[in-house]
Amino acid sequence: MKVLLINGSPKAKGNTALALDEIARELAGLGVETETMHIGNKDIRGCVCCNTCFSAGKCVFNDAVNEAAAKLAGADGLIVGSPVYYASPNGTLLSFLDRLFYSTQGLDKRMKVGASVVVCRRGGASASFDALNKYFTICGMPVVSSQYWNSVHGLEPGEAAQDAEGLQTMRTLARNMAFLMRAIADAKAKYGLPEKEEPQWTHFIH
Repeated sequence: MKVLLINGSPKAKGNTALALDEIARELAGLGVETETMHIGNKDIRGCVCCNTCFSAGKCVFNDAVNEAAAKLAGADGLIVGSPVYYASPNGTLLSFLDRLFYSTQGLDKRMKVGASVVVCRRGGASASFDALNKYFTICGMPVVSSQYWNSVHGLEPGEAAQDAEGLQTMRTLARNMAFLMRAIADAKAKYGLPEKEEPQWTHFIH
């Protein structure tokens, strides 16, 4: 089992990293391999909907997005961590995820498990949490739950270490993710993936 963790914070050693590290330690103790990519300090532009990825199999902008796509292909789970900016995930991370999920439509992500983690000073955690989970639910990725919404609180780097409940939520998330990944692997070996229909593309004109 392998989990890819994405740190969307500009601060490599900030509270988002602290929360993700708590998850990674718990997963390691359960025999799950992890890899963390820090993308929050990268120059990542948004998707321009050129659709080059449909023919090329990768995003036309060759940066951390394509690097993450290759890692995601070999992962059983994906965890995305973000600080909260104006009750939303950080903009660099959203640009990264828009391009990652759009350019990997040829990668069958069904039954790869997903989870999001948000870190805030005080408010906006639930809105940010909801925004990130939508990336998973649009492509058949089961969302891993915990004992509470996956949020940790802290302002200055390191303050999240004082949020005992938040860190416990991270550890519970890790244990639930390991269990779910193994359960899905067993089910896939026994039953295969669910039947997939051809997409029916519609909009409000026709």
